[in-house]
Parts: sequence; C-alpha cells; structure tokens
Amino acid sequence: MKRHIGFALNILALGLFFPGILLPMFSLDMEMAASLAGSTLSSNIVDKELSIMATIDELWHDQRILVAALILLFSVGIPLLKTTMVSLAYFQPGTKLEKTFLKIVASIGKWSMADVFVVAVFLAILSTNHAETADTHNFAVFGFKLSLDISTQTLSNAGQGFYYFAGYCLLSLLGTHFASQGMQQTKLT
Repeated sequence: MKRHIGFALNILALGLFFPGILLPMFSLDMEMAASLAGSTLSSNIVDKELSIMATIDELWHDQRILVAALILLFSVGIPLLKTTMVSLAYFQPGTKLEKTFLKIVASIGKWSMADVFVVAVFLAILSTNHAETADTHNFAVFGFKLSLDISTQTLSNAGQGFYYFAGYCLLSLLGTHFASQGMQQTKLT
C-alpha cells in the first residue's frame, strides 16, 4: 500500500513541479524618489517577476553560465531524475531493479536538498520586503540653502511558482519516503 501512496505522491509532486519552475517565483519592485525644493521626481528602477526557468535563462544570457547550470541541475535535473527513478521503481516491485533505483534516489536525495536551498534563497530575497532607505543632503547654491531628499523603496512578493515549487518539494520528499517504506515492506513479506 505504501508503494502506491509513494507513487501517487510523486505523480502529484510532478504536477506541482512544472508550474513551480515556470510560474513567477517572486516579484521585485524597487522605486527611487528624489525631492528638491518641494518638487519630487520618482522612477521605477526594478520591476521584475522571475521564475526558476526565467532566472536560468537570464543568468545564461548574462554569461553567468556556472550559476545557471547549477540552478538547472539542482532545481530541474535532479528533481526530474528522482521522480523518474521512483516511478520506474514502482513498476518493478520486488526486483533488484526497484532496489537499485530507490538506492540511487536515496543517495541523490541529499542533493535534492538543493531544491530547498533555492527556495530558501528566494525567501531571503523576499525578506527585503518594504525595505526603505532615505538620505538627505543639504547644500547651498548661489546663497540659497537647498535640501535634497533621496529615498528608495523595495517591495517583493512571493509568486505562484514559489508555492507550487514548495509543494513539489514537500510531496516529493514524502512520496520518496513512502516508496522506500513500501519496498521495505515488500522485502519483509
């Protein structure tokens, strides 16, 4: 029974995986304002929504190939490999192949914690929510005293992709656990 639950959870996890990597993981908005003698000028410096795949694409085009490759490997490659192997093991009950696949999944399971690391990085970015800075400079021009106020505001929000990807991580871990427990049960009977 645990084998079936593990397989079902991994399929559900896969259903969350694709929206998790394709939908925006977070949005970031940064605005700057400058006030001088009662007049204010504001500009939107950054207005971005990024998914995991969009981040990989942007890093690749910015020639940050190593970082793009690492995110691709740990957030896309290893999860797909893990899900594929758990699914293949499901269709090989009680065989040496099932044991081999689940052993490989268990060994790369440590590496799948990089998924969680990616989510943690995005959470760290989200911690900048409503971060504001303000700076005032006083100076004199032709005998007039002027005050220049410069401020920035950073807003960030979790996107749908974040929730899908977090759901994928949790279901995948749970599904792999049940699949391994199911194999253990099969060996005992």
